[in-house]
Formats: sequence, structure tokens, C-alpha cells
Amino acid sequence: MRGDRGSNPGPVGYRRVFVYFQDAKGVVSAQEILKKEPISSVIALKESMKFFDANFFNDSKLSEMEDGAKEFNVPAFRENRKLVALQNGGMHNPSVLVFKSQWSDSVATESRSFDYPRASNVHRPSNDEDIAFMSVSSPTILSCIVDNTILSQYNKYIHVRYNPVLESVITITEDLAYKQAKRADDLLAQGKYLGPLHGIPYGLKDIIAVPDYKTTWGSRTFKNQVLDTEAYVYKRLKSAGAVLVAKLVTGSLAYDDIWFGGRTRNPWNIEEFSTGSSAGPASSTSAGSITYPAARCGITALRPTFGTVARTGVMSISESLDKLGPFCRSAVDCAIVLDAIRGKDPGDISSREVALHDPFHVDITQLTVGYLEDAEMEVVHVLSAKGVKLVPFKLNYTVGSVQSILNITMDVDMLAHFDNWQREGDDDDYEAQDQWPVELRRARLIPAVDYLQAQRARGKLIEEVKDSFTVDAFIGNVTDWELVCLGNLVGMPVAVVPTGFKSIENPPKGGTKRRTTVPAGIYAPPDQDHIALALAMAYQSVTDHNKQRPPIDDLGPNDKIQQ
Repeated sequence: MRGDRGSNPGPVGYRRVFVYFQDAKGVVSAQEILKKEPISSVIALKESMKFFDANFFNDSKLSEMEDGAKEFNVPAFRENRKLVALQNGGMHNPSVLVFKSQWSDSVATESRSFDYPRASNVHRPSNDEDIAFMSVSSPTILSCIVDNTILSQYNKYIHVRYNPVLESVITITEDLAYKQAKRADDLLAQGKYLGPLHGIPYGLKDIIAVPDYKTTWGSRTFKNQVLDTEAYVYKRLKSAGAVLVAKLVTGSLAYDDIWFGGRTRNPWNIEEFSTGSSAGPASSTSAGSITYPAARCGITALRPTFGTVARTGVMSISESLDKLGPFCRSAVDCAIVLDAIRGKDPGDISSREVALHDPFHVDITQLTVGYLEDAEMEVVHVLSAKGVKLVPFKLNYTVGSVQSILNITMDVDMLAHFDNWQREGDDDDYEAQDQWPVELRRARLIPAVDYLQAQRARGKLIEEVKDSFTVDAFIGNVTDWELVCLGNLVGMPVAVVPTGFKSIENPPKGGTKRRTTVPAGIYAPPDQDHIALALAMAYQSVTDHNKQRPPIDDLGPNDKIQQ
């Protein structure tokens, strides 16, 4: 008997193995033999055990396992799927295995609203387009709400100028926007002011449900989906008086920047794509997954502590990893939005009331902040000049499988939420076949015991990071994938801030106005989001990187998009 590798590739990158048998009549293939004598199911099970790293059972035990699976396991699997897995995505029927990110068991005290700063002597810009780039805390905003100047400018940007290039918007919610804007005007006329988000236009990532509008999850297989529910975060923003103008692109099923309508671009370099599941919100915010798209598009963002913002009514990838956070043009605006959307909701049992301190009243001179070896040193120097104590820092942990822990956790959780999608073959219509379809097929081969071992390893990682966190916060490279994975597994907050620009690689002859953004991440322990925000605000109080505007309105002849 001999085995040869065939020339045709098999599934998932493997090559088919053709086995031939020599007998008195000559060479015959294994396929021909199987037609007459089907292979024993025990032999098949033995072969499959290799893919579970469990090929240590003898034939007797394998036969026993086969009988037990048929009698007990498979019927239970099917019954459970009927109960909870027929509907794809969403936070319905959440797991009772709830991840807790906090590092102490202290009971939350009363959560109070932040004391927002009020700018003075701010005049209405002579150019109405400048209004779109103002802070939401500016008092000038109020005068612009009453005559709908803000709304008209945003609609102009979305319809005409930016979206045809950036492909960052899925649905314009025009009727809803004007209805909510009128309500904002009426309340002001009655002397009722709801706060700094009153009348402010915004967009929601299209994994967040809004009644009467499509929630497509960026996927061709769900592009006509309308969910008759109000996501918790949408309710909070609506109650704060904000005006929803658009549903913004998410990469298909929250994976990267490819969606059923195209691929979202980076407004700072339109030859480059936005990256990450939050490609649309990042691209839209700059021109008018949180860390990677924010870093790429040169905007300010906050990935909050896990559980700070309830995810009710939002497509779920992983119940112990998913977080909702704001993309804005400044850390001040991020703090204002976070204050509006934070809170616990019964629909998300992982959510909780995190009693954050007011980031606007943090004495940063009392903080000790570390900086990693690859930290952006401009941030270090600026904060040091502001009175912060800066020290070299390194996270010490022995767990060497951080990235694989994240992959196992995310892929198995995602498959649990999209089990029926895969079983129905809808993954064949997915926009990028080398992304979720491949990962979720591989996830079928992760045993429950090894998923739980990954969670135990995650617990060990969290304890080691907690013990190593000897500073109030630290500055690091926000695009370091190991650090991104670690932060997600631990559930710690990070503020992403733009720190400048550099020339693009291989610029076209004749020059270009396109640039590459340089980001930094300010990381804090869980439940200490206010510290990350306070440091980000301090940095931006004396720098203007976050106030820069991308060159999308002023592209030269060498800046045309190559299709």
C-alpha cells in the first residue's frame, strides 16, 4: 500500500490523499474498495480525532463514544439549537456564562453625569461647512440647531461629497433625522435643553438596530433585514436629543472593511482602506473593530471597559468581547457621548452600572503613567510637560497564547450566534470567502473542553496583567496586535488619539496630499475609563492633530482613486 499527494487542493488548504492497494488483479483505488466495503465508522472517528488533538483512544473506547454520541449528544445538540440557535446574530438568549471585567468586587455607587466644560466667546463660523467640525460642547452649536444648519450640512456631505468616494454609509435616515431635528427645535422653543447632544447629528454602525430601517450587518445575506427593536444605545442617544442621520458601514458581519456595497476607504489616503469592522463610523467621523479603524483614519475614539455600554439590540460576535464605544473628533466629545450611552440594560446581562469618576475633574498631576517601549514619544513629552509623572513600563505576563485565546473565543462565540447561517449554506454568499467562512468552519473543530481551557488561560492572563499593572495608565502602540488582543481579553479601556502624520509609502510622481496618520493608545485598568479620557483630553488641549481635516476636498491630479 502506498499514499501519494494528488495535485488538486482539498478544503482549507489541504491536499487530497489518494490511497492505492496492490492485489493479485493489479492496483485498485480506495474509492473503488469503499463502494463495496464502506469504511468502519470507528476508523473514521479515529481519523477525525486527529483534528481535535485527541487521537489516544483505542477502538473499543471509540465504539463506546460513537454509541453515546448517537444516543445522547446529537439529540441534545439538536434540541438546544431549536431552542436558541434558529435566529442568527443578536443578543437574544444570552449565555449564562457572564464575563466580568472589573478587578474588584466593590459595589458601584450612584453614577452621576459628568460636569461638561462650557466654551465661551465662540462665534458662529462664517463658513457653514466648518460647523460639522466643531465640538458638540460648543455653545455656538445651539444657534445652528434652530435653523437646521447642522443637519443640512451633514446631509450635503453624506449625499454629495464624501460617500461616493468613501463608501462609508449604508442607509440615509433622512425622514427620521428631520423628525428628530424638529423635536429638538420644539424643545428648545419651550426652553427645554437636553444637554450637549441636543440636536447633534450622528451615525450608528449598522449592527445597531433602529426600527423601520434596515440593519444589514454589512452582509449580502442580511441586506434587507429590518429589526423591529430599538437598540439600547439608540434609545440613550435619542433621549439625549441627538439626531440620527445615517446607518454607517460595518464590514460584513463586523469583519474588516468589505461589505456588500463595496469597500470603505480611509479619507486621509483614499488609496487605502479603512480597516476593521467599524470602517464606516471611523471614515465618516474623520471626514466629518474601534482601535484599528480609529488609528487608520486619524480620529479619536474610546473602547470602553467591557460591560460599560449595554449591547441590547446589537449584532453579537462574542458576548465576552463585544464593546460599543464612540468615534469623535476629540476626547472631550468621546466623554460626552460615553456619558450619554453608558448604563445597564436587562437585555444584556453582561452590562453593569460602572461608576466612572468625572474625566473633566481628574487631577492628572497626581497620576503615574507608564509608557511602553514602542509608545509614541510625543504623547509622553506633552503629558510630562502638563505635570503627569511618566515612567518606563512593561506589562509582564507569562501567557504566550494571547492571540490564539482571542481567536478561539471569538470564533466559537461567533459560530454559536451564526450556527444556522452556516448550516443553511449562507456563508457561500459571504463577501470575502477567506474571512468568516474559513474561520467559522475551523471553529467547528474546537472541542468544548478546549474552549473552556482557553477561558481558563484567559483568566490566568487577566490575573497576571492585573498584578503587573503598577501604574494608573500606560501609553502604547494601538496597532500592536498582541496588545489589541490582550486589551480585549482583559476588557480594559483604551483611548485612541491621533498624534500626527507621515508621508505615505511609494507616493505618486508629482507629489500627493495624502498622508498616513500616526496614532497612540492610552490604556487604563477596567472601570478607569475616566483616566484614559482625562489624559487624552490633556494631550489634545495643547495639540491640534485631532482638529486636522483630511484632504478629500482638495485632491490633486495624482490623488485619483485607482479602481
